[in-house]
Amino acid sequence: MLKHSRLFFFLSFSLLLTVCSYGQLGQSKNKFTEQDTLRGSNGPGRQWWDIQHYAIEVKPDITAQTISGKVTIRFKRTKTPYHYMQIDLQEPMILDKAIYNGKALKFSRNKNVYLLEWPAADKKPSDKIELYYHGVPRKAANAPWDGGWVWQKDKLGRPWITVACQGLGASVWYPCKDYQGDEPDNGAALSITVPDSLVAVGNGNLQGVTTPAKGLKKYVWVVESPINNYNIIPYIGKYANWTDSYTGEEGKLDCSYWVLDYNVEASKKQFGRDVARMMKCFEHWFGPYPFYKDSYKMVETHHLGMEHQSAVAYGNQYKDGYLGMDLSRSGWGMKWDYIIIHETGHEWFANNITTEDIADMWIHEGFTTYSEVLFVECEYGKQAADEYCQGLRRGIANRSPVIGPYGVNEEGSGDMYPKGANLLHTIRQVIGNDETFRQILRGLNKDFYHGITTSAKVEQYFTEKSGKDLSKIFDQYLRQSSIPVLEYKAEGTSIAYRWASCVPGFNMPVKVKAGDTEHTLQPTEQWQQLPAREGDTFSVDKNYYIQIKKAA
Repeated sequence: MLKHSRLFFFLSFSLLLTVCSYGQLGQSKNKFTEQDTLRGSNGPGRQWWDIQHYAIEVKPDITAQTISGKVTIRFKRTKTPYHYMQIDLQEPMILDKAIYNGKALKFSRNKNVYLLEWPAADKKPSDKIELYYHGVPRKAANAPWDGGWVWQKDKLGRPWITVACQGLGASVWYPCKDYQGDEPDNGAALSITVPDSLVAVGNGNLQGVTTPAKGLKKYVWVVESPINNYNIIPYIGKYANWTDSYTGEEGKLDCSYWVLDYNVEASKKQFGRDVARMMKCFEHWFGPYPFYKDSYKMVETHHLGMEHQSAVAYGNQYKDGYLGMDLSRSGWGMKWDYIIIHETGHEWFANNITTEDIADMWIHEGFTTYSEVLFVECEYGKQAADEYCQGLRRGIANRSPVIGPYGVNEEGSGDMYPKGANLLHTIRQVIGNDETFRQILRGLNKDFYHGITTSAKVEQYFTEKSGKDLSKIFDQYLRQSSIPVLEYKAEGTSIAYRWASCVPGFNMPVKVKAGDTEHTLQPTEQWQQLPAREGDTFSVDKNYYIQIKKAA
């Protein structure tokens, strides 16, 4: 689900839509610091090495609410090493030692960043480094929006623990290269040591359970695919497990559900109803589920939910809608479980296709919000989907651009969810061919499979595959705060029209109706004339997200 960097205190509905339903948001910034640049850019201490694999070991002390562990990073060099390696680990967590080639490296600390002095003579093409750490990780004040470790208890008073750290960053609890543009190419392993009365769940497949000491169990989970740092998450509690499978485009997909032991029957009803029909819909529109070899899991959490790859966090309390509410107010949002649909949509957009910089996070959130629209279409028809998408506009503020500043770990506007979805719905109308639109969505997931990309590349992909120059449309909706205004005025037996409040050269076609006659217009910033009868009304197809204004 999400991970974001700003809270927008709109009206109550807008708050629910752009913040509560969508992701981890932090405070927006007007000024940026050295720490922002160190975190948000691929600086000299990062750019010379590429992550291949994480092996993360963590042992929480539930009573003290502390953790300790070890991370082994396998990497390869992409250029001559800089004189230091940047490792991110946020205060107050502590890096105890860094071992390379059997020797301890010297290091210094710059707040949330450790700089490891690198041997000048090092020439190996690939290697590993071992990082030992401990500390009191930041406690989540209101997960997943104000994230960190979640030290909770279930309704029977038993420990129920996890982490939510999107936007905040994985370095809030383990040492890593906390940069979205570099995923471990060969996946990750997560080892979680807990009291033997509890169960620990992680991403991917369970490799084994051992007893390292009396009263303890160690669970080892393995992910074979590339994975975002913030998606690698431990879940600890009195979990019960039940399994199912889905036969999809790449064969049998193992589906596994880890829920509190007293919620097994409720979960079977909710997941059993929605998951299979969702998978069928999403594979139709987006292509095969991207992580067949890592399985599909939903894991019950105390917080609302997150898109943790192959281990989706679920906390919607087995209610339809968003905690029992329809965010679109169309009625269609109450016919399915919002968290199951939205967070799983991220498996295609965020987990399969990942943006290099979180400034382009609309690729994750706009497309995933549009996955809700497509699910409604699959189940209830096109008109229902149109109504759902149009209803989401209630949460759009149009106060700042959807794309944020680059290189400083800063996302754009929270509008990226509903405005991103309505941008895609508008572009779908401009393309005018649903099969072409579907093949573009499938093509994105195929051509950027398990990859890192940018908004610019995705925008160009749409233009190339549709055969239509969509550049001005993307500029308008992503890089400007306002939406375009279609001005019109009656002039005898014609209606004059033009675009206003738009980027230079904006010429998006739009479907209108003059009286009872439908037209497809190609407005520009200059007035044009549409033949009409005197007194004809003028309206625009509601599937275009624009403002219409009668000129004086």
